[in-house]
Amino acid sequence: MNDCTSSSSTELLNEGICFRIADCMSLQHLCYKTKGTSSFGKRRNKTHTLCRRCGRSSYHIQKSKCAQCGYPAAKLRSYHWSVKAKRRKTTGTGRMRHLKIVRRRFRNGFKEGKPTPKKAVASS
Repeated sequence: MNDCTSSSSTELLNEGICFRIADCMSLQHLCYKTKGTSSFGKRRNKTHTLCRRCGRSSYHIQKSKCAQCGYPAAKLRSYHWSVKAKRRKTTGTGRMRHLKIVRRRFRNGFKEGKPTPKKAVASS
């Protein structure tokens, strides 16, 4: 049985458990409820992983949602309060595989089929 009944100033009585101040200095996790620097060292597992749509490491595993593009939502995540972000992701910043063909066809009037036959040169 511990001798915690003495009124010495070097001993503390806390919920029936006797602590000496010297023990408390060596076991700081029992004395101080820290939420700061020592807590940041415990973070060892990852919260985000690679997104299937945008390819960035912004897909939150527990939320099952990408912080960058909003996947699995059907529409891309974009907000008017971030004009520069919209400028980075807008049409024309990628390959535009389909639109560059449509643009060329638009300039030529969307002609399809065989080319028109050449007219014979009139001799004079």
